[in-house]
Amino acid sequence: MSNPRVLIVGASIAGPTAAYWLAKAGAKVTIIERFPKLRTNGQNVDIRTVGVTVMRRMAGMEATVRSKMIPMEGVSFVNTNGQSYGTLGATGNPDQQSLVSEYEIFRGDLSQILFDMTKDNENITYIFGEQVTSIRQQEKGDGPVTVEFANGLPPSEFDLVVACDGGNSRTRAIGLGCAVRDHITPANCWAAYFSIKQDLLKGTKLGHAYNAPGGRFIGIATDSPGVTRIAAMNFHPPDNPDATLPFREALKQGDDALKKYIANHFKGCGWICDELSKEIMEAQNFYASEIVQVKVPSIYKGRFVLVGDAGYAPGPTGTGTSLAMAGAYVLAGEVGKHKGDLAAALRGYEEQMRPIINDMQKIPRFFLTVLAPQTAWGIWLRNIIFAFITLTRLLAFVQKLSAGAFSSTDKHNLPDYDWVS
Repeated sequence: MSNPRVLIVGASIAGPTAAYWLAKAGAKVTIIERFPKLRTNGQNVDIRTVGVTVMRRMAGMEATVRSKMIPMEGVSFVNTNGQSYGTLGATGNPDQQSLVSEYEIFRGDLSQILFDMTKDNENITYIFGEQVTSIRQQEKGDGPVTVEFANGLPPSEFDLVVACDGGNSRTRAIGLGCAVRDHITPANCWAAYFSIKQDLLKGTKLGHAYNAPGGRFIGIATDSPGVTRIAAMNFHPPDNPDATLPFREALKQGDDALKKYIANHFKGCGWICDELSKEIMEAQNFYASEIVQVKVPSIYKGRFVLVGDAGYAPGPTGTGTSLAMAGAYVLAGEVGKHKGDLAAALRGYEEQMRPIINDMQKIPRFFLTVLAPQTAWGIWLRNIIFAFITLTRLLAFVQKLSAGAFSSTDKHNLPDYDWVS
């Protein structure tokens, strides 16, 4: 089986990255996506650590990412009157990033880049508006997998099925024979992203961030001329496992119900929150999701394998994009390394990725306390401390201490597979 037939479910970042490398390894790849076209909405994402390593091994990708990067020079943290009390800037050095990434790009732009890099490959076929309804493996798990589809694609056999469809993966549930929320560890937070036709930053390239009591967070950045991109997030205390239930219920009812829920949630929070609560109903590029961690006993079962958030969503750590790119690369690397032996390839994938997953899923102590304090007193104290360190030479030290996990340095030393060269 030197040219395995591979089905990838999900056409966002993990899927096209896996397709790029699997096609190089000789696989015939089919990618299906349940949405009718490529999704180009979503928030800004960072490419760091292992993600930078993978990007630099994909011909021409780093230059293309640089051409699409968000023109953001840093983040200014503001109080309820819009006054800044501290600013974090980028270092200007892609190999020594700070908490502000040197590779900051909108998720939709990154998805488009990866799609454009793979759509014309003769070994890769994209099918939109389709999803999996059943996955049947042979009893010993060492033969082709039979997959049935929902919207007209005939049942087909594949040597490998790869789920890349996010933290709430329906394909994971089918492939592992479990419920969608099995293996999900709630992070007690959710996020919504959208654009409005106003220049709230008045031309500045500094993003703005604001906190309100109850773990509410608003971040804004310039999108295109005259347009502002918004991130609205809510971080709940860790002692309430059902804190995101109202959000999930609104999510089930569709975008209008979800927009109303978010608008009411941020109404009266100060700064520009009331204005955003009105604008959200007409917002463009709206996307919202619960933020979760996914922890499975094994990231493969027979000929079924998980890549990216579907198998190891890291939650609010900011490492999801890089982890997904690394997983896609390592899976394909092991398939190419163990040609004709998918069982050995999947064992190698698990062995290589497990320590990286365990490390990148760690939520730093006090991270959420600092990012989104729950009380007005907590916000005031955090602001005072932050203002002090940004006005002194402590800032460089704090960024170096706290941003090691977010630099460009690949401490995990991803394998440099011989077959790639």
